[in-house]
Amino acid sequence: MSVPTLYIKPGCPWCDEVVDYLEKKKISYKAQVVSGNPEAMKEMVALSGQTKAPTMDWDGEVLADFGVDELIPFLKERNVI
Repeated sequence: MSVPTLYIKPGCPWCDEVVDYLEKKKISYKAQVVSGNPEAMKEMVALSGQTKAPTMDWDGEVLADFGVDELIPFLKERNVI
């Protein structure tokens, strides 16, 4: 199984909740901080068409501007939880 990329912004409460949830469930991910990182921001915008975090890219399937409530069905579709 590939490791998803999670685009986050420090201080973002939704980002913090998602990170806490993924760590609690022991789900691996690669974090990309987009604040102060123009290349990561450009990558996130190219994938999702927007600038809001968190955004997750899992093998080309993108979940953008979400909270844990939206993340759970996304993970269930991938048989992760």
